[in-house]
Amino acid sequence: MSDRVSVEIDGPLAHVTMTREDRLNGLDLEMLRALIDAAAKVRADRSVRAVVLSGAGRSFSAGLDFASVGEKQGQMMLNFLRPPWRSTNLYQEACWAWRRLPVPVLAVIRGHCFGGALQLALGADFRFATPDAQFSVMEAKWGLVPDMSGTATLRELLPMDVAKRLAMTAEVFDGTKAHELGLVTEVGNDPHAAAVELAEQLATRSPDSVAATKRLFQRVWHVSPWQAFRWESAYQLRLLLGANHKIARKANAGKAVAEFAKRTFR
Repeated sequence: MSDRVSVEIDGPLAHVTMTREDRLNGLDLEMLRALIDAAAKVRADRSVRAVVLSGAGRSFSAGLDFASVGEKQGQMMLNFLRPPWRSTNLYQEACWAWRRLPVPVLAVIRGHCFGGALQLALGADFRFATPDAQFSVMEAKWGLVPDMSGTATLRELLPMDVAKRLAMTAEVFDGTKAHELGLVTEVGNDPHAAAVELAEQLATRSPDSVAATKRLFQRVWHVSPWQAFRWESAYQLRLLLGANHKIARKANAGKAVAEFAKRTFR
């Protein structure tokens, strides 16, 4: 894949790891592109049921590597441009690509999770962290705003006043506080094991049902009830006509373990 990001497929699980540990997995332009490529590789493999996203070494990621990115100011500015076929620029896509995947993504957070790294973690569906992991909406330290999809993901989890405070102050807080705020799903001393346990549980369910549930909740979370009901019905009808629903019914009737077909829901 890349010297920045590794992708290992282990049965139904994809382990995606940022491998720039000598720089605390700082996000340079190459790392951002490698994250997008890794998400595309996972999407193309329909045998994958869940993704575990982590950073090698002692940190998830210290965030955008300003020293490296600043050396390429021309490229940095050009990457704010958005391709006509996409709603995101390079910086946003590196985080939002994980939200678009039709499989659940579980982020494992140790050490630093600052700025762009926090926005990357928020692009996951679930976040598991150690109590002493360090979080910050760090952009204010540099006189900037969160611009790597963080405005879309923070609003899902935080009241506006809390999001504003974190984004305006660049306050650093630990994993326990992140869990209290609702930014982290679970806190524990072995977040990787906890993430894998949930990923393996999710992998036992119909991959079409899991993909549809992810897409449905993301689509209806901020719409009116009548729009939500319309999407519920549309997704349910599609699942009812699919092979994996029939497999689930047969397995449940016979009290057997379901052997699901590959995902068709994209």
